[in-house]
Amino acid sequence: MIGKILKKMRIDNNFSQKELAEKLLITQTTLSGWERGYRQPTFETIEKLASFCNYSITFTNNVTNEIITSKNIDRKDI
Repeated sequence: MIGKILKKMRIDNNFSQKELAEKLLITQTTLSGWERGYRQPTFETIEKLASFCNYSITFTNNVTNEIITSKNIDRKDI
């Protein structure tokens, strides 16, 4: 599932796999593996990729509607 999301973000920003891989300092083969679901990137890598593609990662509590993003959470509290 995450692979399809990564691919959509990349395509929406007109990046080739090679271009985005270079920005992430990874190989094109690694990015291809993530997009195809053969391997899974770390959350930090997903966050970095999303940032390059002008997306943010948001978690919404469906009961309280509290929104948490990687930008607004104090990681020391975790």
